[in-house]
Amino acid sequence: MSGHSKWATTKHRKFAQDAKRSALFSKLSRIITVAARTGGDPNPENNFALAAAVEKARMNSMPKDKIDAAIKKATGAGADGATFEEGTYEGYGPAGVAIYVEVLTDNRNRTAADVRSAFTHAGGNLGTTGSVAFQFERKGAIAVDKVIVSDEKKVPDRENAVDEDEFMLAVAEAGGEDYEDQGDSWLVYTAYDQMQDVQKALEAQGIEVKGCELTMVPVNTTPVSVADAKKVMRLVDRLEESDDVQNVYHTMEMTDEIEAALEEDE
Repeated sequence: MSGHSKWATTKHRKFAQDAKRSALFSKLSRIITVAARTGGDPNPENNFALAAAVEKARMNSMPKDKIDAAIKKATGAGADGATFEEGTYEGYGPAGVAIYVEVLTDNRNRTAADVRSAFTHAGGNLGTTGSVAFQFERKGAIAVDKVIVSDEKKVPDRENAVDEDEFMLAVAEAGGEDYEDQGDSWLVYTAYDQMQDVQKALEAQGIEVKGCELTMVPVNTTPVSVADAKKVMRLVDRLEESDDVQNVYHTMEMTDEIEAALEEDE
């Protein structure tokens, strides 16, 4: 359990901010509705996919009334009649970086055209199903506040020196697989189907959980130059502009130099 993987910055912006908040809420609402409908139960406690979708919405500060409204759509109250299908697209972006795209769409032809156009415009290539999926692993990701709320603190709060060794032990005890330091918070990784259990175990230790989501983590990363990193992120941004695209994952290695250069462009 190293705690120093550079993958965190791949999803950092999604955890930290989203400039187009209304578009983000629309996408999150769609995910919640489909999870509630396909899972056969509008109660998150009995529907793992719905629970993960609701947690992701909460982590992105989506209001409770919007979350409730999205669930009601799945049960017929306020349903708009649209039938959404889940799908994935795989391909390679600039510098051979693998790209994995998750979509939720009511029109596959439109979505396919949008995704293909984004890859072509970026100089990438859209591949066949399975062409890059093997380069990723499905994981749970839990954002954890460094402020500890329990009277029996296992980890010092941010007013004191944070003991990383103590936190590592707390994560291991909770069943987490790995973690990353993101400044004023930690990002804890779990097995795909253990995210809720690890979340509850962390909270039982007095560790405040800010939110969680299911994600895809690259098995190995692809080294790129700063110039190519900017091209890759332009492709990611263009894909995420589509209302049908829910998540975009890539294998690009995020060095300190690349992270700094991308932050300057924001």
